[in-house]
Amino acid sequence: MERRRQSSTRVGTSRGTSRPKVSSTTRQSSTSAAASETKARRKVSDAKRTTKKSATNTSTTKKSRSNSSSRSRSVATGSMSKKRPKQALSLLFGNGSDVRRDEDADSSSNRRGTKKKVARGQSTAGLGRTRFHVMVVIGLVCMIGLVGRSFWVQVAHGSDLRADGLQQRQRFTPIPAARGTIFDRDGNEMAITVPSLSIYANPQSIIDPSATAHVLAQLLGIDAVAEVDLAAKLADQSTTFVYVQRFVDENVAEAVLSLNLAGIFGISEPKRVEVAGGLARNVVGRTDPFGAGSTGIELQYDKMLRGQDGELVKEASNGRSLPGTTKIVNDARPGTDLVLTIDRSMQYQVEQILLARVEDLLAKGGNAVVMDTTTGEILAIASVRRNDMGIAELTSGNLAAVEAYEPGSVAKVFSVAATLDSGVSTIDRVYDVPGVYIFDEGQKYEKTIKDAYPHDLEPMSLRDIFVHSSNIGTLLAASEVGSPRLHDYLDGFGFGKQSALEFPGETAGMLKQAVNWRGSENATITYGYGFSASSLQLVSAVNVIANDGVYVSPRLVKATIDEKGSMWEAPAGDTHRVVSEQTATTMQSLMAAVVCEGTGTRAQIDGISVAGKTGTGYKIQDNGTYENEDGSRAYFATFVGFLPAANPQISILVSIDEPDPSSRDRFGGTAAAPAFAKIAAMAIHERSIEPTAGDTGCPAVG
Repeated sequence: MERRRQSSTRVGTSRGTSRPKVSSTTRQSSTSAAASETKARRKVSDAKRTTKKSATNTSTTKKSRSNSSSRSRSVATGSMSKKRPKQALSLLFGNGSDVRRDEDADSSSNRRGTKKKVARGQSTAGLGRTRFHVMVVIGLVCMIGLVGRSFWVQVAHGSDLRADGLQQRQRFTPIPAARGTIFDRDGNEMAITVPSLSIYANPQSIIDPSATAHVLAQLLGIDAVAEVDLAAKLADQSTTFVYVQRFVDENVAEAVLSLNLAGIFGISEPKRVEVAGGLARNVVGRTDPFGAGSTGIELQYDKMLRGQDGELVKEASNGRSLPGTTKIVNDARPGTDLVLTIDRSMQYQVEQILLARVEDLLAKGGNAVVMDTTTGEILAIASVRRNDMGIAELTSGNLAAVEAYEPGSVAKVFSVAATLDSGVSTIDRVYDVPGVYIFDEGQKYEKTIKDAYPHDLEPMSLRDIFVHSSNIGTLLAASEVGSPRLHDYLDGFGFGKQSALEFPGETAGMLKQAVNWRGSENATITYGYGFSASSLQLVSAVNVIANDGVYVSPRLVKATIDEKGSMWEAPAGDTHRVVSEQTATTMQSLMAAVVCEGTGTRAQIDGISVAGKTGTGYKIQDNGTYENEDGSRAYFATFVGFLPAANPQISILVSIDEPDPSSRDRFGGTAAAPAFAKIAAMAIHERSIEPTAGDTGCPAVG
């Protein structure tokens, strides 16, 4: 028993840490035991294969056999472990060396399995830790990114982004500034701004554009073509605002709005209104549909008149205004008022006199200008033109300032003044004046010039030459001045350049440099051919004589009135001396003689002296000459003068464009002078002009 316990102990110890000693008896039986063990293993292997085959048949049989095999193994193992004889050990394990090898093999196998399991476990644990670290890093990076983004949004660019967000919600609406009022010189309104209703639509709120357009067309008087265009505008979903019709009559607007059509609204807008039926429209001008100046004074002083628009802001969400968010950002500042030099009463009468004269003469049109002699202020200015239907009507364009023409014999005022002022002649000097004059005879620019009226060689004083308007006598006298010097005088009278008036579209006329005058131009320019001027330039030039030899630029604005109601006088016009006062006085007497005994007798006024000069200029035709193919001519008849002759206060011009060429009333003295007399009489009454002491007008004729 003791040996068995020791043997059993050694065997058990061999599976532990030390290798036990094996007896000689055990070594001797190792061979037979190995054989027996091999057979036993084969039997076990066969039994396993049999078990696997039977397991495929039925699961129940497999379980039973497995249980039976387990019980048999348990019984066998139990009996062997209880008896523990040497023979049993030999039978099961063979000799000792084999047993140890098997045990070592099993131990090694177990250790390798354990190492693999440990390695596999270590690998899984390491991978888990790596994944954890990666996730932590990613989390930290995301957190840092979120913090950085938050800082960028809320701190670095917070104010900008908040402003952008607010801007997306805000809707800015301009508050139109009240346009300045235009007054005449006496404070009478010429152009004012009044509130007016306009109809507009929000296409995004309109359900049936065609039906809506049809209803609006019926109420607003829109034709079929315009109705189609309106329907297309109402169907445009890309916008929220489109005008239906601007400045609608108040009753019509109320009728439209009372229908409560979806998407149709009304808005109050400032409308420019011309007072007194468009009086002085050619001067005041017009504004466009959006209230900006487009012509005349409205355009020239647009920046001053329009003021500064205000601004209203409100917040909106989904197209709807948010209550309580509307506020005025900037208050509108009204425009500056203008006080014109125009006298409204005189303007009206001048327009009517000119219109009637153009109608009487069947003329194409005409111009009239009334100027204050001392200040250059334009008191009245009008233009008439016959339209395509043959009806003479007042023009909206200021043709007296924007159209130029050759002045004809009115230019003799400047030629004779230059002759006298330069000292080359006197009014008493006599010239032998032929009825026909050949200029540059036998040369390249040879030209035959005829006098204003047929006559033989006739001695004429410079006074007679001027009073009876002799073309040849004028060129003989002025030729002694010389072309360069004559050009300088004409330049001083204001020709060839715009005046300081700076009216929109104002013409500079045409005056070539003296070196560019060719051939007969050196002669014809003395009596009004070879340069051109507007009616405004012409009356300003003649006004030099009335103003004692000093040129004063024409003016249309007298003063301005700011938003506080303070009036500020406009700067005086540019002035410069052209001829001496003595020369001007001499010319005043010569021009008075023209009215009393010369070509301008129809300009006379009872009880007061008038000075003036007639001019009948030929108009250049389409063929480039002064005569049509049928031999007919077109005329531009003018009379320019001032009064009282000895103490001028008012300068007046009347021009008739293309009077009936077959009538005797086609000349300056017959076509324009009668209208001048009517305007002069009106001006005397309106301006309370009195004759100087001893002035009784022209003496009664025999």
